Amino acid sequence: MNIEDLFKIHSNTLEPKQGDILISEPLMNDFYFGRSVVLLVDHNDAEGTFGIVLNNPTNAMVSQVVEEFPDFDAPVFIGGPVAEDQLFFIHTLGDLLPDACKIIDGLYWGGDADTLKTLISTGIANPENVRFFLGYSGWDSGQLVSELTHNSWLVHHITADRAFNTAPERMWQECVDDMGNDYASWKRFPHNAEDN
Repeated sequence: MNIEDLFKIHSNTLEPKQGDILISEPLMNDFYFGRSVVLLVDHNDAEGTFGIVLNNPTNAMVSQVVEEFPDFDAPVFIGGPVAEDQLFFIHTLGDLLPDACKIIDGLYWGGDADTLKTLISTGIANPENVRFFLGYSGWDSGQLVSELTHNSWLVHHITADRAFNTAPERMWQECVDDMGNDYASWKRFPHNAEDN
C-alpha cells in the first residue's frame, strides 16, 4: 500500500454546503491549509465557494490591525490566501448585529461595523462571541469538487460552539476524531513527512 492509499478518503460522501467545514488531509503541506479546518461561509456549485480557515491565529490583535477600533483583546486569524488586506468576522450575536448573514444556527457572518464597535465598547461583543480574520479562502466553480475528488478534504458539519470554543491548536485533531476510526491514522502522521 502506498502513502496516498493510506490517506485516501473512502467513506466521506457529503456534498459540501454552506455551514459545513473542510478538514484538510494530513499530507497537505501548505501555509494556509496544512492541518486546517475551513468553514464554508457560502457554497454554490455554479458560482464557487467562499470560506475561512478557523484554526490559524496570528499574534496580532484586532485593535493593532484596524485603526480607530475599540480595544479588543483577541487574536486576528488568517482566513485564507485571498484578500489578505481585508478584515472579515464571524459571530454568535445574531440579530444584535444588523445586516449579519446566518451561516448555520447560532453562527453568523459580518454585519454593521459601527454597531459592532458599539457592542465591543459596551462589552456585549467579546472574544467569546466574535472572531476576526484577515483574508479568505476561495474556490472557483468546480474547483472545490475537483479537490474533493482528489482526496484533499473531508466534508463535515460544525456547530457554533465547536467553531468558537475549540482551541485552534486542537481543532483539526478533534474534527478528525469526529470522523471515526477510518481516519485515526491521520493524527499519527507527522506534520512534516520528511521528519518521519
